[in-house]
Amino acid sequence: MRLLRSLWTEWILAMGFLREGRAQSVMIMIGVAVGVAVIVFVTALIQGLQANIIERTLGTQAHIRLLSSDEVNVLLPAPAGTQLLVQEDKRAQRLRSINNWQQISATLDQLPNLTAVSPVVSGPAFVRRGEALESVALVGIDLTRYQQIIPLQRYVVSGQLRVGADDVVIGKLLADDLGVRVGSKLRLDTGQQNSAVVNIAGIFELGVRELDSRFVYLDLRQAQSLLGLPGGVTVIELTVANIFEADVIAAQIERLTSLNAESWIETNAQLMNALTAQSLSTNMIIVFVAISVAFGIASVLSVSVVQRTREIGILRATGATREQILKVFLIQGAVFGLCGSFIGIAVSYALVWVFNTLGPGLFYIPLSKTLVSLSLLLATLTGVLAAAVPSRRASRLDPVVAIRYV
Repeated sequence: MRLLRSLWTEWILAMGFLREGRAQSVMIMIGVAVGVAVIVFVTALIQGLQANIIERTLGTQAHIRLLSSDEVNVLLPAPAGTQLLVQEDKRAQRLRSINNWQQISATLDQLPNLTAVSPVVSGPAFVRRGEALESVALVGIDLTRYQQIIPLQRYVVSGQLRVGADDVVIGKLLADDLGVRVGSKLRLDTGQQNSAVVNIAGIFELGVRELDSRFVYLDLRQAQSLLGLPGGVTVIELTVANIFEADVIAAQIERLTSLNAESWIETNAQLMNALTAQSLSTNMIIVFVAISVAFGIASVLSVSVVQRTREIGILRATGATREQILKVFLIQGAVFGLCGSFIGIAVSYALVWVFNTLGPGLFYIPLSKTLVSLSLLLATLTGVLAAAVPSRRASRLDPVVAIRYV
């Protein structure tokens, strides 16, 4: 009870000091609000931008791709008593299937950190239409499984997403180059005395030029037949629950299956470097803004200590302890940080709403409760820490000297 009464007394004194310096209090709270608004809005903006970049990148590729190990040359042993000097060229890699891919896929289906597994057979081919000839990449898929890797239905701009029974789906740029549309016929030729006439059931646009101008999706079995890999697959594509753990999971799967595992982090190293640089710049902004806010609060409270030296002396002479004086100014710092952060968070919500509603519509900015809570905590702690030096100075004032101060 005595502790509560003491805290209440210190709270009343702190609020009284703030009311007396109303103009200073309002100015510093505005400064804190601006700092918090900058931190919350910039952080949310960068998070939204990064999420949009990652979504666009991973919307057209698997998180992990499993492939067979490269074939290597096998050298015959040298005759006894002789030494061979060999200049070895790397062996040309042929299109070949992953061994025991059905068992591997069944095993991967059971792993809890994988969300989708899709065997794929892919290889080069030529597509002919009249005099036109284009080099393409055939991608044979099990549509149900592959939709869990890349939601092709979302990218279909014409026709239907249908593969099988000689139906294929091609990219929009490829369709434009060939001058075809839904319902047109194409001849696929793999150069292995295998060819087929197919019907264009749909046209997709993934937004990646390389894919939109070369990819032809068809049924898994038809692609196996055309590419001369009956019953085989060349790639097993995977997605994971936590995309930023893809490289770790890829390493684990590589040890489990003895296949080469490529994660999206490995194949998009430049993108990851850019995201890391963005995060670093955001953290630097937060640090410098927090330092500016702290200096602002500390300067105002330092002036307040000088202005109220006489009052502090009277309080000390009437029985106030050093701890109580210390708490008075620490409470003021906390109030500056807390009230300013509430105002700043309200401003940041308004800025995010304006960007999402009236902005250019390039991407959506999410404003998470975690970010808001951390900003509130950061501003309050900054206020308390900034008040530490002025409050210690106030608590150490000699009451006799302070009362005589004019």
